Amino acid sequence: MLGVNTAPPAPLLLVQGDEELLVARAVTAAVDDARAAEPGADVREYEAGTLLPGEIAEMLSPSLFGGRRVLVLRSGQDAKKDLITALLAYAKNPDPEVSLIVTHLGGAKGKALADGLRSAGATVVPAAKLKGDRERIAFVRDEFRRNGGKCDEAAASALLASVGNDLREIAAACSQLMADTDGRITEAVVARYYKGQAEVSGFTVADAAMIGDVPGALEALRWALHVGVDPVPIADAIADGVRTVARVASAGRGNPYQMASSLGMPAWKIQRAQERSRGWTPEGLVDAMQAAAACNAAVKGGAEDRGFALEQAVFAVAAARRAGGAR
Repeated sequence: MLGVNTAPPAPLLLVQGDEELLVARAVTAAVDDARAAEPGADVREYEAGTLLPGEIAEMLSPSLFGGRRVLVLRSGQDAKKDLITALLAYAKNPDPEVSLIVTHLGGAKGKALADGLRSAGATVVPAAKLKGDRERIAFVRDEFRRNGGKCDEAAASALLASVGNDLREIAAACSQLMADTDGRITEAVVARYYKGQAEVSGFTVADAAMIGDVPGALEALRWALHVGVDPVPIADAIADGVRTVARVASAGRGNPYQMASSLGMPAWKIQRAQERSRGWTPEGLVDAMQAAAACNAAVKGGAEDRGFALEQAVFAVAAARRAGGAR
């Protein structure tokens, strides 16, 4: 028996896209909906490329015994012409006791089936691979949000830098962080769990130096070196931090999302650079860039003590911010 506020499962569902995790989640959610409506629902899965029109007609025909049925038809793009014709004929008047779920990669192959189901009123769940940092950052934040957590853009970006772009690995990392923390995910939390990753550690050093937090920058630097992070990416991160603030500051104040295209960087990075630019003068940024360049030359040129060169860069960048370029 359905609850008062529970809608019946969609009779036709098209899951369209090539991201396996999103496809799997959509199918699982639809099957769960059907079982919530009727716990004893009969669930069957088939590959579209191996089915014949007669077989699908038999599966979709009314059952003598009644009861809800769920038919999951995978790889709809592989369905043969006769099967597509049979499916679209059924879609014009679907059985309300049957949930037909069709997965389709999208694209030109098998487009007639996807278009026909859409025209017949199928519920469409997009499941395409995520493109670009903005979509992946949104996915990370939503992962935490739907599980009762909270994550800002900088933390989401740091997590992506640590685990890569594979959606299953990203989802697993989000799940692990939720299990191991109170659910409030910050960049510092990500850095603590992935402190061996150069990209996180290096930019943590740079961020602290850019706001004049010398103790914080030195602590992060010494920890990064202690756990074996190579000095080169740390030097690169310091240079990138100074360069990014200089670019954003020279572009003037504005909406980060509107500036993202012209500056060629994600909005969260622009927003953070705008925050970091407070207290800096153009002259101070010139001094900081010179200090970062000297650090890069020392670290990449095989300085005898590369850790000392990095510490000197931290002091020099912080001093440039305080002095505003004064000599």
